[in-house]
Amino acid sequence: MTSNSPLPVRPLRTNQPRFPRHHFSMRFSSTPRGARLARRLAGERLDAWGVPYGSDTHDTVTLIVAELSANAVRHGLVPGRDFRLRLSTEGTAIRVEVTDTRGERLPTPAEPASDDQEDGRGLLLVAALANHWGWYPRADGPGKTVWAVCSARVLAEPSP
Repeated sequence: MTSNSPLPVRPLRTNQPRFPRHHFSMRFSSTPRGARLARRLAGERLDAWGVPYGSDTHDTVTLIVAELSANAVRHGLVPGRDFRLRLSTEGTAIRVEVTDTRGERLPTPAEPASDDQEDGRGLLLVAALANHWGWYPRADGPGKTVWAVCSARVLAEPSP
């Protein structure tokens, strides 16, 4: 007697990535409201991908999204042009990319801000939280893309 049920599929590799392949991309207005919306939607997307609200990973990645989006609005603004947020999972890492349309203002981590200074810490936070970060020129027009990757070391969840 034969069965019509398929045989179980066994993975070819024993070292499976922690995350299945995910990708999210959206344009936002270059306003403070657009930066807030980017952070909120990134948080919702991470939760849908299995990175729960309140976890260290979720908080780290949403903070990186918030900082890079705020920088795109503040330093990468060209009136009337949007910025783009991309999130993707790569094996055991989450990659954040924020693209703006201003290519002449390149990101550089500044010296630590003084205690009385209200800004200037965004890229220092990104550098401290991400395993790698950097930028590259935008391929489809003027501007740049700033990216950060949080790998398994940063993605490790706290034990209960």
